[in-house]
Amino acid sequence: MSTLTETASTFTAELQALTSLDQVREKRRELQAWVRQQFQELSSLEPAEKRRVGQELNQVKTEMERLVTERLRELEGAAKRLEGGAFDPALPVPPLRLGRVHPTIVVLRQMNSFFRSLGFEVVEGPEIETDHYNYGALNIPADHPAREMQDTIYLLEPDIMLRSHTSAVETRVMERQKPPIRMVAPGKAYRNEATNATNNYMFFQYEGLAIDRDIKMSHLHYVLAEFLKFMFGADCKSRFRAKYYPQVEPGLGVDLLCEFCRGSGCSICKQKGWIEILGAGMVHPHVLSLMGIDWNEYAGFAFGMGLDRLVMSAAGIADVRELYGPRMSYIPEV
Repeated sequence: MSTLTETASTFTAELQALTSLDQVREKRRELQAWVRQQFQELSSLEPAEKRRVGQELNQVKTEMERLVTERLRELEGAAKRLEGGAFDPALPVPPLRLGRVHPTIVVLRQMNSFFRSLGFEVVEGPEIETDHYNYGALNIPADHPAREMQDTIYLLEPDIMLRSHTSAVETRVMERQKPPIRMVAPGKAYRNEATNATNNYMFFQYEGLAIDRDIKMSHLHYVLAEFLKFMFGADCKSRFRAKYYPQVEPGLGVDLLCEFCRGSGCSICKQKGWIEILGAGMVHPHVLSLMGIDWNEYAGFAFGMGLDRLVMSAAGIADVRELYGPRMSYIPEV
């Protein structure tokens, strides 16, 4: 918050350098996103400091909006004057605005490339799924309390649904293919959740599975550690901690140091300083038995992650709604 004045000065200079209406409108959208993020960060301040900074932020916001409005009027007036004049064929043609690959697809392709280099196959499956593949085959029976963690979107209750995770692809592969298995399953998943800065009812998920003889937790740790280095650099800070998942035993959660507050706590990481990136663990023996795989002979590990959080961390996006909103022009490319 201490740099509000500097940010306003920089914004003013950049605004005056813009020469088209589209550029100014895009700048206004960037301003709105920046102001929204600044107001979210007020929650971490003391009440007195919050009032002071809030008043200053409102003043800066009002002034910036005034400058944007004035700049739009200037350019609109200039455009009208040009329309009333003679056409000059010697003027250069405006540059063609090309589309670009969505940040989620960029990250997904990078991940596919990494896991293929480790011998994993990329597999896709149906988004409309049955209860058996989405829950039952993953050690999540009808009366299991884990079902309460996921508000399922049913199409025909209780058996037909939009998949709540891409683990369903793993169960289909285990059912039709004998070990060894090395696969990853990227795709969309759906949950009946309220949309906010960190959650959306539809999201991209990325899951992986490896089954073979003599698979150990050390293999899982190596794959995940190398993946984090690949995605976030060799100096990224992560932590592995024990966590429960019904389809694995033991299970673990993997957290990444919050990119936005560097561990001090903010609204994005819910004041924890860490953002959970993925869950993983050793495949539960009962899951192997359900798929007809002898757990005395084979073992495996599985992992799953929400792709949106990875994209947000990689691209510096603070609100997941920006990934699915209509104003794609100001989403940075990864």
